[in-house]
Amino acid sequence: MTTIEITQQPVELFKLLKFESIVSSGGEAKHVISEGYVLVNDQVETRKRKKMSAGDRIEFNGKKYILRLVP
Repeated sequence: MTTIEITQQPVELFKLLKFESIVSSGGEAKHVISEGYVLVNDQVETRKRKKMSAGDRIEFNGKKYILRLVP
């Protein structure tokens, strides 16, 4: 599992996917989320602007990530 460090919360799901280079663009992030390819905390998530916080887990394309808040 890969840790994604965030400096503020909440952060929108599609922005995390884009800024962490999990996908190549914001448009691609919105597409994969709306198509149901992204899991958040083991549940399919289709809301592009889902508010994410420290401790949340993301799974996409066979890879798992966890969010951690850093000061």
